Amino acid sequence: MSYNILYLLLFVLFSCNCSSMSEAQKEGEPPTGRSESLPVECGAAGNQQSCLITGLYPLLAELSSSLQSLKASMDKEQFRRKEEHNIAFAATLGNKGDVGPFSTNFPLVYEKVFLNAGSCYNTGTGIFTAPVKGVYFFSLSGHNKTSKPMALRLFKNGEPMIIVYNHPLTDAGIRYESLSNSITLMLEKGDQVYVHLLANTWVFDNTDNLTLFTGHLVFPL
Repeated sequence: MSYNILYLLLFVLFSCNCSSMSEAQKEGEPPTGRSESLPVECGAAGNQQSCLITGLYPLLAELSSSLQSLKASMDKEQFRRKEEHNIAFAATLGNKGDVGPFSTNFPLVYEKVFLNAGSCYNTGTGIFTAPVKGVYFFSLSGHNKTSKPMALRLFKNGEPMIIVYNHPLTDAGIRYESLSNSITLMLEKGDQVYVHLLANTWVFDNTDNLTLFTGHLVFPL
């Protein structure tokens, strides 16, 4: 039952009560403002308002029940939406050692998953697919030997966004280095975000936590 019906019922009750008070004042009686003081017989013309008020009680009870059901439904919908917006993932390449080089850009699949709330990160393809339109935050990190170049690039629907790049060192001893980068993106529902290892470069991970790809929904739009 809509709120318009509630307003109409309240208006009728108010009008009836005011009329009863007016009639009582004309007869020199103090207004009581209580509908139960009115006669309940409906034969007389003066008792029509009392009958109308009595007839509204079932409608008010129905209205109260409908409003409670509406509130329960709205609470359930709000909880569902909250669950839909709990989107976050974090994954690493895993203990693979050297990955690369390849003659072309190579899609990285981060197989060891720490978190995948909402199941929007695909562990088979390495692709994150936005479930709702919103603002998202992504970060990636890479680890490699200084004797080899490393280049990780994050893409949005095939468009390059950010890169993690490490130049090889030729005048120093070999050591390991880690780099990271991050970005905030506005995504439409269905947009895809993923990472490629660029051609002729390496990345390294032997501890399950050196080369990471993470992301989460900041807020929906």
